[in-house]
Amino acid sequence: MEERSREREAFNRVADAMEPLSEDARIRLVRLLVTHFELPFGDEGRQSAREVATGIGLSQPTSFSEDRSISPKQFMIEKRPTTDMERVACLAYYLTHYRDQQHFKTLDISKLNTEAAQTKFSNAAKAVENATMRGFLSQVGGGKKQISANGELYVQALPDRSAAKAAIAHARPRRRISRSKSESKAKN
Repeated sequence: MEERSREREAFNRVADAMEPLSEDARIRLVRLLVTHFELPFGDEGRQSAREVATGIGLSQPTSFSEDRSISPKQFMIEKRPTTDMERVACLAYYLTHYRDQQHFKTLDISKLNTEAAQTKFSNAAKAVENATMRGFLSQVGGGKKQISANGELYVQALPDRSAAKAAIAHARPRRRISRSKSESKAKN
């Protein structure tokens, strides 16, 4: 029961902190938290908000909604990506937030790119790989990817590129492990 009490207390603190924020800011914050903690999100096998709220002793669950009427084409026009990496990040963001598809493959990105009436990728796999290396996407497994917290921050700040770069400037660069040829041979 102590766990439920901590959950209720955490919910109340978060809800109080989010109360003065706009609906858009609340949505962004929830999505960032879901991405940050790498939580599954969607309807598959998940409890409804009402069931979760009832389970921790809350009477009124918060309702999360968003205008999903924007088309992928309009979204891309608004974000104005200029590179393949930015385009992949924007498409990944759209899949996640407007199609409730948190995990996706390169083919999903390519199909959405076509639906958004964007120029065809010369090499979609390479564009997705570059976006992953840049930190806009992260690997999930089984050849699937998801948008990273940094990717979300970057896309949310677009089309203002200086704001987008500033939004992810705090991110720690990934450490790369480099092995000398002798170390690699010694392991084999």
